[in-house]
Amino acid sequence: MLKKDDRTPKALAALPDDELIEAVQRQTFRYFWDGADAASGLALDRRTLVAATGEDVADPRVAIGGTGFGIMAMIVAVERGWITRDAALERLGRMRDALLRAQRYHGTFPHFMDGASGKTFPMSPKDDAGDLVETSFLCMGLLCARQYFDDDTAAARQLRADFDTLWHEVEWSWFTQGGQDVLYWHWSPNHGWAMNHQIHGSNECLITYFLAAAAPRHAVDPRVYHRGYSSGPDFVNGKNYYGIDMPLGSAYGGPLFFTHYSYLGLDPHGLKDRYADYWDLNTRHVKINRAHCIANPRGFKGYGASCWGLTASDDPDGYLAHDPSNDNGTISPTAALASLPYAPAEVLQVIRHFLTVHGTKVWKDYGFVDAFNESRDWFAETYLAIDQGPIVVMMENHRTGLLWKLFMSVPEVQEGLRRLDFGSPYLAQSDA
Repeated sequence: MLKKDDRTPKALAALPDDELIEAVQRQTFRYFWDGADAASGLALDRRTLVAATGEDVADPRVAIGGTGFGIMAMIVAVERGWITRDAALERLGRMRDALLRAQRYHGTFPHFMDGASGKTFPMSPKDDAGDLVETSFLCMGLLCARQYFDDDTAAARQLRADFDTLWHEVEWSWFTQGGQDVLYWHWSPNHGWAMNHQIHGSNECLITYFLAAAAPRHAVDPRVYHRGYSSGPDFVNGKNYYGIDMPLGSAYGGPLFFTHYSYLGLDPHGLKDRYADYWDLNTRHVKINRAHCIANPRGFKGYGASCWGLTASDDPDGYLAHDPSNDNGTISPTAALASLPYAPAEVLQVIRHFLTVHGTKVWKDYGFVDAFNESRDWFAETYLAIDQGPIVVMMENHRTGLLWKLFMSVPEVQEGLRRLDFGSPYLAQSDA
């Protein structure tokens, strides 16, 4: 068990910046350590802390993308001394065993699975098998762990070899549906390509195309990125929102997880291709999201310079991808917190506001709850793996660049940068 922080929210809010960030990271990491699936150690899709009874209810489904984020968070935990390296290696070994016994579909994992048996939990009637995007989030975590756990021991060597096997067996090229110049999100042995969901950008799926082009086996041709991801109605934007130009993406840049998920590993500093400077793009996206909440055109309670952040999360009516064009008054803490690298002072202002104004309504055993809506006096009792993970990882990337350095040092990643004609400072370092 990882001891929870017993300090009051107001005491935490009074900490110096770096101590505050670490306290948030550490408490949030408890989701992946103490809140993981008991059988496998993999990340559960969600947990619910019922305020009335104090009951901690676990969703039985393991989340594959959330597990990738959780692996990256575990690296932070070892580096920060919250858990020992040996404990992490033991947990990763259990996770590895569960992933190896899982049902896979041309090397890809489903969105959800059972941690004990490895059987797939269908997400919907036809989404009952391979999910390429979730698999790419997992592979990002596997590659970071392969780099970090470089111990010359039998256990660590076997872990690296098995993570390589999982990464190498993903048949990225299969998901071009017979050689088309675009990737498809889903495939099922029961329904084939019935979901028919082509992956176009600009959104959270840059890492999917990137790894598909970087893979040592079953890679796609670079043209699939240029004709697939870099196409579609929401790739080029070119509009101005709140005085800020947005080169790529959907209206207002879309939900903020677009600037988080791919960039848990891909370092956006100096990352450029023929379409964008990704540090500039992501920073503009965050600024627009914040500016919208300050302008608050629909008059939602609580919005302002200290309370902003719209992204996909739970809300009073279920689950929704919130953004300025789809805003119902729900603030998701992960939206601002995982944006720390892009707007440090503004995000720290938000953290202190959440702790001071909302206290234990938003701050609990696994860090900040998933979302809240002041206009409807609603505060979530849930935590989601795909929202908690980016908080730990992006905060660490702001502090030390740890996950960025690990992922960008992967030889296959460097090859992917070259294949897709990306510029990055990491290429200059490797070529020196």
